[in-house]
Amino acid sequence: MSAHDCSPNDYHWGISSSAYQIEGGWNADGKGPSIWDRFTQTTNTIPDKANGNVACDSYNKLNEDLYMLRALRVKSYRFSLSWSRIFPDGTRKSLNQKGVDYYNRLIDGLIAYNIEPMVTLYHWDLPEALQKVNGWESAEMIDIFNDYCDFCFATFGDRVKFWITINQPQTIAWSGYGLGNMPPNVVDPGYRPYIVAHNLIKAHAKAYHTYDDKYRQSQGGLISIALNADWFEPADVNVVREVVTADRAMQFQLGWFAHPIFKNGDYPDALKWQVGNKSEIQSLPQSRLPSFTEEEKNFIKGTADVFCVNHYTTRVVSYFTAALQPHSYESDQDMREAEEPDSPTTAIPNQKAVAWGLRRLLNWIKEEYGDPEIYITENGAAVEWDDFERVMFYKTYIDEALKANNLDGVRLRGYTATAFMDSFEWLHGYKFLFGLHHVDFTNPDRPRTPKYSYKIKSKKKRLLSIS
Repeated sequence: MSAHDCSPNDYHWGISSSAYQIEGGWNADGKGPSIWDRFTQTTNTIPDKANGNVACDSYNKLNEDLYMLRALRVKSYRFSLSWSRIFPDGTRKSLNQKGVDYYNRLIDGLIAYNIEPMVTLYHWDLPEALQKVNGWESAEMIDIFNDYCDFCFATFGDRVKFWITINQPQTIAWSGYGLGNMPPNVVDPGYRPYIVAHNLIKAHAKAYHTYDDKYRQSQGGLISIALNADWFEPADVNVVREVVTADRAMQFQLGWFAHPIFKNGDYPDALKWQVGNKSEIQSLPQSRLPSFTEEEKNFIKGTADVFCVNHYTTRVVSYFTAALQPHSYESDQDMREAEEPDSPTTAIPNQKAVAWGLRRLLNWIKEEYGDPEIYITENGAAVEWDDFERVMFYKTYIDEALKANNLDGVRLRGYTATAFMDSFEWLHGYKFLFGLHHVDFTNPDRPRTPKYSYKIKSKKKRLLSIS
């Protein structure tokens, strides 16, 4: 019997989506524009000039989506709220009741089918009106985000018992404000990613305390943040410098946010030393990495009830002395990364299926952050319609995850597959598709068709229990 045959009955086997990727209805019933609306409608960088204006049209196909979720027999459904559908200009004074009504229907429908809503408050689609006042670069966003979260807790929290404040803040900070290839498309790799991350961490912490102080006792829910993490494998495990480099890569990607929240309220030493040392050599008056006050550290520390992690692949890293100019979060790490050479490919370049990396990642989280309860909140692969490869992906990844639980003592509590259906895949448009359901994006009605991987899972009577 393999490890994946032994899955506890109380596991959260789930499926995921996000608002911009599936809802469509980009300006329906009073919804305001988001930064992704603005970006996709004006850029030429996305394949076929694709956008999420209609996407899967889930805004108009709610009942059909609920029926498909019921047929999947999932225990939970992770989805995000569109901030600009609820508050079109990002603030409470612009409340859009029709947006609230849509999410009430979704949540009530899930509960009627005994599916737990796992709700993400912010999955990248910032109201465009807030970006016009500098978005996450501004510390004012901390209070603005908290007010939005407060409204959502008060409005939906009688039924929602699992909240995620922010999805992949590292992606927001680096891709949105460093590389600039994602909205809001700010190219400043050495400074603004650190400033934005600082504000995101404080915004998360404030929302956590709002829930803890005002709603936890009456509502009894959990609240966390979904962090993204590859596993970084040393190029040579017998060379100390390579092992240290791999750990430093983990600290720069995952520890950047997890260390303040799950450890001591402050950034990892490796991050502080690397950025501080580089800044000094670059003759800067102070580190490009902001610092927290002691009061802020105490406020941030411990602001997550469980550890939520999104994981897709493993990278092999080696030590590399990067150039001092230009200033960059990437070069601050002094490492070079490459694909794991012996693992199968997926449709997305640089996203190989390396199942053993998930087990190592889960063990690293266990040791680094004091054995927290862990939920895998995203994991999946983009493959073709005849998706036997996707079945094998899930089988091998879940096997490794349950080995971590059953053999290594990792306290794994849930696994959420990506994705519920084919959807708008951000910079890839509709080129690479992760769904258990095929969506015909050439048909205005957006018909859904179960894929082979869906059929296998539904026959097993529990999503992803494949033996």
